[in-house]
Amino acid sequence: MRSFLRRVPGLVAVAALGLAACESDSAGPTGNTRVLVHLTDAPGDVLEAVITIDEINLQGGDNGRVTLTGTPQTVDLVQLNNTTVIVADEEVAAGTYDDLRFVISGGYVKIETATGSEIFASSPDYAGLPAGAVVTGDLQMPSFGSSGLKVQFDGPVEIAGTETALVVDFDVAQSFGHAAGQSKKWVMHPVVKGATLTEAGSVNATLVLGTGVTLPNIGSDAVTLANFKAKLDGEEVAFTDANTDGTFEAVFQNVIPGSYSLTIVGPTGMTVTVTPAIPQTVNVDAGAQASVAFTVTAATVP
Repeated sequence: MRSFLRRVPGLVAVAALGLAACESDSAGPTGNTRVLVHLTDAPGDVLEAVITIDEINLQGGDNGRVTLTGTPQTVDLVQLNNTTVIVADEEVAAGTYDDLRFVISGGYVKIETATGSEIFASSPDYAGLPAGAVVTGDLQMPSFGSSGLKVQFDGPVEIAGTETALVVDFDVAQSFGHAAGQSKKWVMHPVVKGATLTEAGSVNATLVLGTGVTLPNIGSDAVTLANFKAKLDGEEVAFTDANTDGTFEAVFQNVIPGSYSLTIVGPTGMTVTVTPAIPQTVNVDAGAQASVAFTVTAATVP
């Protein structure tokens, strides 16, 4: 899946963070527009990916740089399996801006290892580190505290109407990597995409049991389709059957347009076969919902 503005996958769970007011004496061609910024993340194999965002700015408009928030916010990107609002109702001049940038002052990643875990931080005394943390090595974050991290939009950022909501997808799986030949260094090379909320699409996966198929118990525990999950790239959403009609659904909301891999994850210890075959490639168009209907055709346990 994919408004720091990022893709907003999964069930919508919105948390409002502290925000600084943004004031402007001059209005754009159609007055002021309220701007909201949603932050979400495509999870990867990193246990924790914590960053501190000092500022979020719109740049390249008629009024130059416009600061949407200047209140530092520390977030764990791995926990952003849904959308988090980090800017709410800030008024800026309507118009076209060249880009959106995040000024990031520091961060750390916690990596799972064969013997436990290791922490790589931008500084051994980075304020966002948990109490008692032992830092194994460096996390390099080139120039994000000065020039800022540019969010990739398909074109200029259009701020218009009474309200514009921006969605930003911070892909953890692709944004942090081990420095080649450097056992004690990791590098932050962000893959961050953005879109307006109206441009974002969604993915709806459905799951049913095939004719004559019964799900076996795992040990003494009964299994239903509620124990299954849909996985869109790195994000997982549990299947539910709200109207109890036997068709279970998993919905990924606010997905930035693009191509994604969709698969089905069964309960641990169970081997499952579904049609169509997994993984399925799903193409999400702007403002549209992509749907894939899966059927469980076989399920076994050792």
